[in-house]
Amino acid sequence: MAQEVRGVIAPGKDEPVRIETIVVPDPGPGEAVVKIQACGVCHTDLHYKQGGISDDYPFLLGHEAAGVVESVGAGVTDVAPGDFVILNWRAVCGSCRACLRGRPWYCFDTHNAEQKMTLASTGQELSPALGIGAFAEKTLVAAGQCTKVDPAVPAEVAGLLGCGVMAGIGAALNTGNVTRGDTVAVIGCGGVGDAAIAGAHLAGASKVIAVDIDARKLETARGMGATHTVNSRETDPVEAIRELTGGFGADVVIEAVGRPETYRQAFYARDLAGTVVLVGVPTPEMKLELPLLDVFGRGGSLKSSWYGDCLPSRDFPMLVDLHLQGRLDLGKFVTETIRLDEVEQAFDRMHAGDVLRSVVVL
Repeated sequence: MAQEVRGVIAPGKDEPVRIETIVVPDPGPGEAVVKIQACGVCHTDLHYKQGGISDDYPFLLGHEAAGVVESVGAGVTDVAPGDFVILNWRAVCGSCRACLRGRPWYCFDTHNAEQKMTLASTGQELSPALGIGAFAEKTLVAAGQCTKVDPAVPAEVAGLLGCGVMAGIGAALNTGNVTRGDTVAVIGCGGVGDAAIAGAHLAGASKVIAVDIDARKLETARGMGATHTVNSRETDPVEAIRELTGGFGADVVIEAVGRPETYRQAFYARDLAGTVVLVGVPTPEMKLELPLLDVFGRGGSLKSSWYGDCLPSRDFPMLVDLHLQGRLDLGKFVTETIRLDEVEQAFDRMHAGDVLRSVVVL
């Protein structure tokens, strides 16, 4: 039978979020109902609330989540009731041209649950954030969005791999291919940027240079593995990065802001034949202008990182294992744990730069 649970919705553009009773249907073929244990408050949820993703209101917010599979629909074999899982928003199809070429992390036909969750009061269909909608006691997803991991990891830590932390670590390890001895610069030290710093440190980079305009964030970045920091409010970051890398520029520069001006900094702060990775998300109206001769003359690679180019079935268990071994402290990303009815206040703290991650614990 369908269930009624509490969930946090964004009813309209820039309107305060509120808790509503939502209806979660029984899972259909290829679907799963997951009892949520924890869910991080991500900037993407704020973008949904502000209308920066679409205008398909009301949204059921939340997507950086971990929990336990409660029930599955017909044909589901990869997960079973009782499994502890991290939810992901790129359930690979296995049959598109990217998957068939052995590059499932680029899957061009990722999928979500077919059925819709609804408002109990009106029957109105909800749009789940990134196809997940996990600021709720339970949610309905495609079974492929569930990745089974070691249940020894705390849910409030595991859930962060569902979006921001995976995006940043993957930008360094998967997209940037950072390896031992590389010099790396990360522009923007929010949650994704700090995760990129942690990823570069994990990979054995010789120098990891953190760049931001906020001294508080730079101090946090040091705790994530940054060897050097640059306050770009006070110093030209391109010149500072070159000075710290023998005048050459960094082997890999990760742009975790998503703005034209910071992308230009990343472009000119890399070494010849170096790599720029864009993992910050731009807004639709932004334009980038670069001299084409510089693009040609500097060589190297200009890459975009989708979800850290991750493959959840491969990367989530690996990163959880590294955390449990004490080699990757994911707990550093959790600033505070909050209740379901405190999400609006968490957005305010996020906007003010007071938190790295607030995590809703249910």
